[in-house]
Amino acid sequence: MKLGPHKRQLGGEFRQLGTHPVVRVLPQAYTQDMRIIIDTDERCAETEITIRCGRLGDDIEKLIAAIRMLDTKLTGHRNGRQHLLETADVTYIESTDKRTFLYTLTGVYETPFRLYELEAKLADMDFLRASKNCLVNISHIQSIEPDFDRRLILTMEKGIKLVVSRQYSAAVKQKLEAYHG
Repeated sequence: MKLGPHKRQLGGEFRQLGTHPVVRVLPQAYTQDMRIIIDTDERCAETEITIRCGRLGDDIEKLIAAIRMLDTKLTGHRNGRQHLLETADVTYIESTDKRTFLYTLTGVYETPFRLYELEAKLADMDFLRASKNCLVNISHIQSIEPDFDRRLILTMEKGIKLVVSRQYSAAVKQKLEAYHG
């Protein structure tokens, strides 16, 4: 297949094209049925992503959520400074004493947003409600185990344990099963 001068077809992984680095390298097993084409055009004012597929399934939904997370940033304050955080780096979000905190693997940041505002903003991404005061990033969950009274214990990266209240446990199980297939 011959592509135009500004189009390049990629094989089973992302790699750098010209001056536009593509950061994420996907395993061959994930991309074996996927053809990725990057079309660079200096006249484009914004980036556009088009997904063509035979059906809209869980794998495509995961891809869309990952793309949205790359384009979304959250602001957090720490040590008197404001930081711009990648949404994908946020492990979980917790609200305590009318204050909301963003937890990453490298630190804790306070955000001016309320938990319900963040839940609405992150609804189409890999975040889900774990309790009345906690949102969890699914991609940072390492394991899940049942607890008493229909609650769940989530083990996050770095061994952090979070409790999913029984009110949200069924929805969390369902979303995790859909996410991990």
